[in-house]
Parts: sequence; structure tokens; C-alpha cells
Amino acid sequence: MEKTIALDPGNPFDLDATLGCGQAFRWEKQNGVWRGVAGGRAIAIRQDGNLLSFTGADEAFVRRYFALDIDLRAILSSVDRDPRIHEAIGRCPGLRILRQEPFETLISYICATNTNIPAIKRRIAIMAERYGRRLGGGASAFPDAPSLAPCSEDDLRGCVLGYRAPYACAAAAMCARDAGWAERIAALPYAEAKRALLGFPGVGPKAADCILLFAFEKYEAFPVDVHIRRMMHRHYLPALPDGKPMTGREYDLIAGFAREHFGRYAGWAQEYLFCVRDGG
Repeated sequence: MEKTIALDPGNPFDLDATLGCGQAFRWEKQNGVWRGVAGGRAIAIRQDGNLLSFTGADEAFVRRYFALDIDLRAILSSVDRDPRIHEAIGRCPGLRILRQEPFETLISYICATNTNIPAIKRRIAIMAERYGRRLGGGASAFPDAPSLAPCSEDDLRGCVLGYRAPYACAAAAMCARDAGWAERIAALPYAEAKRALLGFPGVGPKAADCILLFAFEKYEAFPVDVHIRRMMHRHYLPALPDGKPMTGREYDLIAGFAREHFGRYAGWAQEYLFCVRDGG
């Protein structure tokens, strides 16, 4: 049965911007409806103005997953500190950071290194189909750590993970052995949580920041990819050398500047800047 949520006009939400900005990999839009899997649920959802209509989940899950309980205007007001972010906020009104499941997000961003979004989606979809729980309608949940841990490196290479297969195998085994890993990371301050994630094979600084931002609500995390690096050079840090591979020191300088400049919601600023990345 289809359910609906009447959105608060004073607290904007844009479904297309939120699901189309690259933070999650299991959603596709067809004929005005987004279909995807989140939290072990096969969900179909669409937005018509201030009305959300959906199937496959209850209202409480949809509100939490899409962060509808957050005062978005207050967050955007706090990061709206310069002309570039002001323009980005104006172009992507209602974009929200999803609250994603930690293990799936960990494996997803291990799969996301040095590749593009269609390839990431393909890898995750194959792993879900082969090792996840069937949800009906052709959809499958992403496997939990105990389900993925028995897979060999060759198994995961068969999911087109390539050189990432050993990392995903090792990370799944670590999580399966330590059922409380996510709760402990969630309880840590940002810097300590990031150090903990960097202990997983295949997780570098950018992947760690993505995982913290999208799965742990560590909103000061500021992932720096090639698009954000270019934009930060152009609009915020022109004195930094450009045109060379990014070093760890440069990554830390950019992310540290962003946290100081945008404040405790720097990660939200990053999502809005990423949303307008094609404009540089």
C-alpha cells in the first residue's frame, strides 16, 4: 500500500538532488519514480511538490533515511559563508545527506576507488544479487558482514571488484569478527573515528570521510575528490600547487580549511559544492 508524507514547506527537501548527487549507489529513477534498496527494504518513492509517496518502508524509516527530521535551513545558514557556497545552495535546494547503513557504506566506498559511479553500482548490485537476502520484485538486500565474509577473493573478483577484492574480503572478515565495530566508531569523535576507519584495508582518507559523512553522521567530514580539489583550488585556496597528484598533506590542508571555514557542517557544504561541480 502506498504511503505519503506531507513535507514541511519551511524545511525544504529535494528527492532528485538527494538521490542523484552520488552519495548512494542503489537508486535509479524511471518514469518519475526512484526505486532502490536501503536498510534491507525495496523502496519506490516519488516527490510531487510537498508530497512524498512511497512503498516498501514505513514513514519512520523514510523520515530517518532521508534526514527529514533535520532543520536543513539552519544547517545551510551556518555554512552559507561565501559567494560560491551561496550559489551552490541556490542551485541545489533541498539536497540532504542520507543516513546509510555502515557496513554497506564501508564496502561500497572500498569499491569506489579509482572508478566511476556506473561501475560502483554494478559491483554493489552483483554482490547483493549473489550474496544478499531476496526482497521480492527482483531486488536483493546488500549482504551483511557474516554473509559476505565467507567469500573468497576470487568470488569477489567475479563481482568485478578487481584489485579491490582482497580489501573487501578482509574488511568483511574484520566486521564479521567484531559485531560492535560500527557502534564504537559512531561513539568516537570525528578524528578518532577516521583513524579507526583507516585501519580497514582499502580505506584511504577520502573513502573514510565519505563513510563517516554518509553512514555515521560525522558532518564535519569533508571528502576531497578530484572535483572538490579543483573547486577548492579555484575558489578558496589558489596558493596551493595544482596539476599534480594530490598528496596526503594537501588533502589534509583542504579538508582542514573547509572545517574551519564552513564549521561543524562542513560535510553538508561539500555535498552542495559537489552538486555544482561541473561548473567548477
